[in-house]
Amino acid sequence: MSALFRKVLIANRGEIALRILRACRELGIATVAVHSTADATAMHVRLADESVCIGPPPASESYLNALSILAAAEITGADAIHPGYGFLAENADFAQMVIEHGFTFIGPSPEHLRIMGDKILAKKTAAELGLPVVPGTEEAIGSDVEALAAAERIGFPLLIKAAAGGGGRGMTVVQNRSQLEEALRLARREAKLGFGDDRVYLERYLDRPRHIEIQVLGDLHGNLVHLGERDCTLQRRHQKVVEEAPSPVLSAQERAEIGERVAEALGKLGYANAGTVEFLWQDGAFYFIEMNTRLQVEHPVTELVTGVDIVREQIRVAAGERLRLRQDRIRIQGHAIEVRVTAEDPRTLTPAPGRVSAYHPPGGPGVRVDSALYAGYTVPPHYDSLIAKLIVHDSDRAQAIRRLERAMAEYVIDGMATNLPLLRAIFATEEVRSGRYDTRWLGQFLQGWRG
Repeated sequence: MSALFRKVLIANRGEIALRILRACRELGIATVAVHSTADATAMHVRLADESVCIGPPPASESYLNALSILAAAEITGADAIHPGYGFLAENADFAQMVIEHGFTFIGPSPEHLRIMGDKILAKKTAAELGLPVVPGTEEAIGSDVEALAAAERIGFPLLIKAAAGGGGRGMTVVQNRSQLEEALRLARREAKLGFGDDRVYLERYLDRPRHIEIQVLGDLHGNLVHLGERDCTLQRRHQKVVEEAPSPVLSAQERAEIGERVAEALGKLGYANAGTVEFLWQDGAFYFIEMNTRLQVEHPVTELVTGVDIVREQIRVAAGERLRLRQDRIRIQGHAIEVRVTAEDPRTLTPAPGRVSAYHPPGGPGVRVDSALYAGYTVPPHYDSLIAKLIVHDSDRAQAIRRLERAMAEYVIDGMATNLPLLRAIFATEEVRSGRYDTRWLGQFLQGWRG
């Protein structure tokens, strides 16, 4: 039995629950899977040492039900809880409840979750720590008069962003002053509906940025390292579709400089566990936009280019171990690309859950598939449409793209629609193959996409 934890409850589902389960098993830690009634036959439930049903299909009554999750941890004798990503992963109140009930939360402290969960406070904190930020308001916008004065100072076009938002949600582009009043009204309403918090703030809108993020790992003893960057520029409606490492636009010097600045800043903050600092990059300049205080969906690309198992490191540092990594020994080797495979109609990109009649994931050198699919499994309609992550690694970007194309051609998911045809089409374009695109490119490409 592991000296780290005796038993970890995994407060999530799908591929990330299975990813955490595998890391625990390699560390000799027993696992508890929680599941809704819709996930009774899910792979993470089948493979865990124990499982507990925590409620009906709606996430609000199961995976977001903190009391049911804590009760499951209590009755199974778990001593730690790993939240994965999404659901309660960045919920400071949940993390506090976990700690107060005598369990270890495998993630950052509730304090850091609160700081970075409030996007206004996060931006202010980043600036105080010496990170470059997008010009904008430092506080939530009150009246329309105040908003107009701030907008004139920032300049159009600009973004209205929800203070409690994240992951690209709660963002509205305003092209000119005549649109501002109505856009503010709608943005506040959407923020209230989506996050229970109607506070919004303004930022300059960058017209052709790249999305670059820095992965960090810290321990409880003051040690913190960065693991280089990921480029997540290929997005649809601010939701990532493709991620890669390293970025095709950064030089080695830029990579080292921004990584060092982030590591220094979060070291001052005393940050522990895994986290990702996200930037927009344009014309050689970085602008902080938010920090994700959790494991990222796209963590595998960093794992493949650095050789670091981020999930195992999360568990070790949460148990109080010192970080085994040293910054001067971390090397970026080759190139990795991840595509998000979703249960969506490839033409309309609307969710299309269903039963998997046949399943054959690709294999061979440098190919990794993170998925909980199996033949005969029925993808439920109640959750996010992500069903698999296909990740490849090779010596350079051009070779990695060729390997990805080979792997996508091998991937068989029959019985339901997926976005694989779209992913193949994206990588057939000259813009993506050459790395010449910005965050708006995919949306423009999709306007002419016919499947």
